[in-house]
Amino acid sequence: MGIKYPIIQGGMAGVSESILVSAVSNAGGLGVIGSGFAGPEWLDEEIKKTKELTGKPFGVNLLMQNPGSADLATVAIKHKVAAVFTGGGNPLPAMPHLKRAGIKIIPVVPCVRLAQKMEDNGADAVVVEGLESGGHIGESTTMCLVPQARKAIKNIPLIAAGGICDGPTFAAALILGADGVQIGTRFLAAAECQISESYKSAVIGATGEDIVVVARFTGYPVRMIKNKFAENIHKIEKKNPLMEEMKSERFMGNKGGANADLAMLLCGTCAGGIREIKTCREIIEEIAGGAGQSPGSGAKLME
Repeated sequence: MGIKYPIIQGGMAGVSESILVSAVSNAGGLGVIGSGFAGPEWLDEEIKKTKELTGKPFGVNLLMQNPGSADLATVAIKHKVAAVFTGGGNPLPAMPHLKRAGIKIIPVVPCVRLAQKMEDNGADAVVVEGLESGGHIGESTTMCLVPQARKAIKNIPLIAAGGICDGPTFAAALILGADGVQIGTRFLAAAECQISESYKSAVIGATGEDIVVVARFTGYPVRMIKNKFAENIHKIEKKNPLMEEMKSERFMGNKGGANADLAMLLCGTCAGGIREIKTCREIIEEIAGGAGQSPGSGAKLME
């Protein structure tokens, strides 16, 4: 990408505009304009403004749910931006056009299956985003998703996203197998970020308990800071008749039974990387032995 550090600023719709994007690129990362549901005229102007503020590479994020995403892709091609990141839909129809223009195509995906599909269809890199991220989220944590994707992605760079905000979490992503990281939330508190001061205050004042997930019932869950808006969404969720059904006895205390399809099969996300049944001793010895191979392994604690 021609950047100094393998750090990409997430293309946050309504947030990532020319001033923030250029500041990130000038600092050695890769700034990314978040186009969201904007029109081609807006994107055209933002790219022009960004080029006035930096001579460094930067990218554009395309929301594929935007009915005008093809027009936005045309704008990105016209300006020959360094990279186009995609999310919220199928990027495959746009990929050949972007690649012919010499633009790096980097889809953002929430699972290993889609990461593999993107590699198979010619993506230049792929961002795997864990559920720790802000905005719309998937089902797998970054810690489980990145190493699973690393085993599957063989020939293109793997970029980790979700919950990465400082040196230790950056290092952790690299140890898990990522080639670089995408960071969004941390840049909300950047001086160059043009969100409101009340928004910034909420970000830097929030604790872990202040971050909630809403709208799960819609199929498009969103992670956000708890406020009146979030409370109103939760009130709607509580009225969902499925909540009462979930509380009924037929959903409780079931170990699986004869028909696993009708049971509540409680399971952690790391199950996506488990492929063998082993004894407890085998599992523990394997984990302890493997931990000794990496920094911060806990070897001193075991000694």
